Amino acid sequence: MSGHSKWSTIKHKKAAKDAKRGKAFTKLIREITVATRMGGSGDPNFNPRLRTAILAAKAASMPGDNIDRAIKKGLGEGGSATYEDVMYEGYGPGGVAIMARCLTDNRNRTVADVRGIFTRGGGSLGEAGCVGWMFQRRGLLVVSGGSLGEDRLVEITLEAGGDDVTGTSDRWEITTAPEAFEAVREALEKGGAAIESAEVTMVPGSTVPVAGEAAQRLLGLLDMLDDHDDVQAVSVNADLDEDEVARLSA
Repeated sequence: MSGHSKWSTIKHKKAAKDAKRGKAFTKLIREITVATRMGGSGDPNFNPRLRTAILAAKAASMPGDNIDRAIKKGLGEGGSATYEDVMYEGYGPGGVAIMARCLTDNRNRTVADVRGIFTRGGGSLGEAGCVGWMFQRRGLLVVSGGSLGEDRLVEITLEAGGDDVTGTSDRWEITTAPEAFEAVREALEKGGAAIESAEVTMVPGSTVPVAGEAAQRLLGLLDMLDDHDDVQAVSVNADLDEDEVARLSA
């Protein structure tokens, strides 16, 4: 199991807690608004990015009224800030590569904030492209074990156009091409899979082992990034021990 999927699982659990104080809602509303504007439609049936954003919002128990208002903002009703989709790249403790996707209405403010987070977390913000070559844009779904047997999970994934299934009986990681993501997700849901997280994100081609103090500092940096309102998604090429991640994240 890659470090990225473990971080995705941590974020998923963290989002459930953050939703209680509204932090997750702020990011989800922004994503819905931007997905609506960029997709040119408020109908999720014709806007895949919006459909994924709405599913994430529902998973966080966001009320339907909030979702509807975010869509209307994306359509230009009632006025809305103009957000840019920006990717920042850098290095973290242990020499790992980190990519942070942001939605911002003030690029100067956001880059200053992100640079400060990298510095405080023992890393460094790099130039565009410095680590991007280590990642590919992929669909990534994490399925909890026990909901489907391995053979059935592989069968559904491949029939729907997915590329690979890896992991253990406790948790499975499924990767797809971005264009096959929706079909695979829908097939898994219909097949009874318990999906812990689903996103189109940057997935590392290889990972770097990180443990001990470096792992603790790295998780602290990732947590600070995830806490920033402008940061929508974080990808990392760290290979972290799952027991250590659970201990450090407790």
